[in-house]
Amino acid sequence: MKVLVVGATGATGTLLLEQLLERGHEVKAIVRSSEKIPQPVKNHAKLKLIEGELLKLDDEEMAQHVKGCDAVASCLGHNITIKGMYGHPRRLVTDAAKRLTKAIAATHPEKKVKYILMNTSGNRNRSIKEPIALGQRMVTALLRLLLPPHVDNEKAADFLWRNIGNEHKQLEWVAVRPDGLINEDKISEYEIHPSPIRNPIFNPGKTSRINVAHFMASLIDDDEIWQKWKGQMPVIYNEQPATINE
Repeated sequence: MKVLVVGATGATGTLLLEQLLERGHEVKAIVRSSEKIPQPVKNHAKLKLIEGELLKLDDEEMAQHVKGCDAVASCLGHNITIKGMYGHPRRLVTDAAKRLTKAIAATHPEKKVKYILMNTSGNRNRSIKEPIALGQRMVTALLRLLLPPHVDNEKAADFLWRNIGNEHKQLEWVAVRPDGLINEDKISEYEIHPSPIRNPIFNPGKTSRINVAHFMASLIDDDEIWQKWKGQMPVIYNEQPATINE
């Protein structure tokens, strides 16, 4: 399969590149700079790096990059710095989703293209009216006021739900919601749920970035997994060891 990855220089995006290349896919990645890509990945025969700022590409360039792709995966996010959180573009993830899906539709693909968005468990899936505790509701409202990246994540997922939906002629989508992200060297057992099973504010679980990358890659190349989760916002957790009562 041919896959375009954006946000490929981030901690999860680089792992997704590795996963996709290991599985034999042809991968393109739009990056500001290729310096953060590990050398073995950068030199892979099936990887094409396109240097440039994603949102500064014109419509024709964007369409050229998505044309022929079977899937587009977004691991975009905001750097945890003052400039990254409060500078521009404030709607990086949302605007990228809008521009990329528009470009995909403009190429009139013969079969539906998969759009996989890396999101967050702190974003509620309003399409199924997930319950939210009062305390979490209050903290979330505060995050919307103080942290523009949180609003960006919410609006990106809402765009896919409201504007792409389940009946789009050229596109299907999944928004992957990891809980508290951690770094691990190896893929481990993990769980996928339709909605959070823990409170993401007051009792978050753990999700390794490499497991997120593995699940996103599996959505791309495993049709059974895709059919199960398309049009949804699954939550991913590392599998917790069973508690032994002594």
